[in-house]
Amino acid sequence: MKAGVGLFSALALFLLMGAVFTQRPRQKKPTRRPVTTRKPSVPKPAVLAQPEPQEPTDFPPPILGPPSIFPDCPRECLCSPSHPNALNCENRNIRAIPVIPSRTHYLYLQNNYISEVTAEPFLNATEIRWVNLANNRIHRIDKKVFEKIPALLYLYVQHNHLKEVPSGLPESLEQLRLSRNRISKIPAGAFNKMGNLTLLDLYHNKLSDSGLEKNIFKDLKSLMQLNLAHNVLKKMPAGIPNSLIQLFLDRNSIDDIPKDYFKGLKHLAFVRLNYNQLSNKGLPKYVFNITTLLDLQLAHNQIVSVPLFNGHLEHLHLNHNSIESINGTQICPYSLQADQSDLSLMPRLRYLRLDGNHLSPPIPLDVIMCFRHLHSIVI
Repeated sequence: MKAGVGLFSALALFLLMGAVFTQRPRQKKPTRRPVTTRKPSVPKPAVLAQPEPQEPTDFPPPILGPPSIFPDCPRECLCSPSHPNALNCENRNIRAIPVIPSRTHYLYLQNNYISEVTAEPFLNATEIRWVNLANNRIHRIDKKVFEKIPALLYLYVQHNHLKEVPSGLPESLEQLRLSRNRISKIPAGAFNKMGNLTLLDLYHNKLSDSGLEKNIFKDLKSLMQLNLAHNVLKKMPAGIPNSLIQLFLDRNSIDDIPKDYFKGLKHLAFVRLNYNQLSNKGLPKYVFNITTLLDLQLAHNQIVSVPLFNGHLEHLHLNHNSIESINGTQICPYSLQADQSDLSLMPRLRYLRLDGNHLSPPIPLDVIMCFRHLHSIVI
């Protein structure tokens, strides 16, 4: 009996322990992750912006070409076999003019970094006819240069740093282009004995009335085009040659034209005075009564009434002024009662621009009746 009780007790104890063990939670094995070794982040050094180098270190290196078939051809230039008299040195990053071969007639040096023109490179180049030095950094031209090239016909030095017109210019010169420099002075005698010059371009400089001597143009007996636009002139330039055909004075501060200013200019055909300070007070009544005048431009001024003009005029620009009315009877060069059957006797005005004033359509009938050759009128 006792043995049975002991067996029963042992069985009960075994079952109890099994229940306890089943209630214990199973311990999860830790999940291993791959170990990655990260490099410590090192801050990149800041890239400092390179400062803009100052002159003269800002020039790119000169462009050197292969050896030429001409042994006297500078390496920084090109010598074409088909044009043996031309030396092409433009756009080559040149800082100084190389030695010019004696066979050269046409010299192209534009778009470089030349700052000074001296006589040495021209010692043997006495036959040069054409020199183009546009768009460089030239601030000085030695007058001895022109002693070496006495047969020079065309000199282009626009877009440089010149402060005055070069002296010692050759008498043979026919065209002189000096626009877009810093010229404020024309030395006395700069154009002496230059009777062959036909074109003088001084556009976009710093010329004032005091920078133009009274007789500075007197020796230019063949001058046909004079461009003094975009300067600081307040008066019309004095002593204009009688040979002149084109006179450009746009973008100055001119407010007055002397009564007989155009008298004696028997070839004058084109006059441009746009962007000045002209009003009717500064325009004498018959100042534009010039039989040779074909094109007159007076835009962007302070004119309040249409000035009188000659019947030979073909183009008239009066846009952007203060004109409030236009009277064809008053401005007509001929009487409206005259015989109108012969159109060759009628005023020759073909183009009239009046926009930017205080006018509105329609065009007055007397204007149409007078100017029978009008093809275009802008209002």
